[in-house]
Amino acid sequence: MKNKIKIQRAIKDITQAQLAEIIGVSRQTINAMEKGKYIPSTVLSLKIARYFETPLEEVFSLEDED
Repeated sequence: MKNKIKIQRAIKDITQAQLAEIIGVSRQTINAMEKGKYIPSTVLSLKIARYFETPLEEVFSLEDED
C-alpha cells in the first residue's frame, strides 16, 4: 500500500511526532508507515484521513502486485 502521509504532513506543516500524538500512535509508527514498512489498520487509516480532512483514497492507495 502506498501513502501520501509525508506530503499531507508537509501541507499541514506538522512533524511525525505531532501527527503521532494527534492520532494516538508512536512517531516510529508514522515513520514506518511513510516508508511503507507498516500497513495501518482501517481505523488508523480513517483517523489519518479525517485529520488531514481528505478522502481516504487521497492518502492511501493500493499498489499493483507484480
